[in-house]
Amino acid sequence: MSKSIHSQQIHQKNEKGPFDIIGDIHGCFDELHLLLVQLGYSISKKGSYQISHPDNRKLVFVGDLVDRGPRSPDVLKLVMDTVTSRVGFCVVGNHDDKLKKQLMGRNVVIAHGLKETLEQMEKESDEFKDDVIHFIESLPCHIIFDEGRLAVAHAGIKEEYIGQDSLRVRSFCMYGESTGDVDENGLPVRYPWQNDYQGNTMIVYGHTPISKPEWTGNTINLDTGCVFGGRLTALRYPEKELISVKAAKVYY
Repeated sequence: MSKSIHSQQIHQKNEKGPFDIIGDIHGCFDELHLLLVQLGYSISKKGSYQISHPDNRKLVFVGDLVDRGPRSPDVLKLVMDTVTSRVGFCVVGNHDDKLKKQLMGRNVVIAHGLKETLEQMEKESDEFKDDVIHFIESLPCHIIFDEGRLAVAHAGIKEEYIGQDSLRVRSFCMYGESTGDVDENGLPVRYPWQNDYQGNTMIVYGHTPISKPEWTGNTINLDTGCVFGGRLTALRYPEKELISVKAAKVYY
């Protein structure tokens, strides 16, 4: 995917919403379906998914669609159809990017739930796997909406990176910044970039699971750990209203 295509996808300033921005799904299809219904969307499936909202709201997904949960291919199908039909937008998450590399035959470490996704993908056609590769490859690292008032990135974004597209910006948007330490689970400890953020653009992100949505200044983390038995959360924009559904169980 060329840099210019990604750059065009980043700049969606003319899209003013209203939006429903959904946190990390990680294969939790049932909870996603329930949340969409709760948000007022009608969902039908005749070959592909048809999704609509009576108030013409649009969906924005913060990435990490896959891994750990029970139905990653179904989540991919719904999100891909939603984005293709221009009812929604999606940014790339680190788990999505890793799945793409694995499907392309790259050498990646099978960990953090990728094994479960690959087992689920074995039942899918080669055509679908190719569609997944192209879809994930097409996703921008962040998107700017509403004349620059809103930006969505998987792990967040620094003010000076907003609107840019480079390997450094893409890496930050997918992974954030590490302190260099690791936690008790062996995962990198993330530097809290949001504490330093002073920008006028509202930043909505996920990536780091927390027990409830957390505003820090003009930023909010929506990853409420659905796959770990928490909740799947949506932020309604511009209302700043939070809607969530509880996980049916602890999946991982």
